[in-house]
Amino acid sequence: MLITLALMLIMMMMLYGFGSKGHQQRQKKACQKNLQKVYVAMEIFANEHDGTFPMLPNAATAEEPLALLVPRYTADTSCFICPGSKDAQLPSGESFAKRQISYAYFMGRQLTHSAELLMTDKQVSTQQKTSGEEIFSTTGKLPGNNHHKYGGNYLFCDGHIEMSSAKAPFPLVWPEGVMLLNPKP
Repeated sequence: MLITLALMLIMMMMLYGFGSKGHQQRQKKACQKNLQKVYVAMEIFANEHDGTFPMLPNAATAEEPLALLVPRYTADTSCFICPGSKDAQLPSGESFAKRQISYAYFMGRQLTHSAELLMTDKQVSTQQKTSGEEIFSTTGKLPGNNHHKYGGNYLFCDGHIEMSSAKAPFPLVWPEGVMLLNPKP
């Protein structure tokens, strides 16, 4: 009887535990809500800055330009932490320039670039990628493992969000003047 109970417990953890696909799918949906909140703040920012999303010359990480949104455009810093990641929560209303967020950012985009990517979950690298190439972790290990090994979300400049597996469903290329910034490791 104890063996049966132990086996049932193990099976429950596999189906519903942190690393399970079902759990990560729920986390990806919660992550989409976070990205939507971030987008609202970014859209307000862009409307006040001639249609340009946050930019900071010589920025090396996503935290640097995105910290320009807090506290003027949003005081809710929780939306910059993916619920599927193990990243620490941020103090509400404080700049996070010296802290860590969960999302990669395509700095240099404008509101008029509606079909282009604006943000994603943390990626495996900041290099351009071809269709089918790994964009998020396929092993559940760092980097790019916000949703273990089950892919991530894409936020576009027009505000729509798409979910995908760990492999890029389309090429991720960007023109000169746009750069992909991952969050701090």
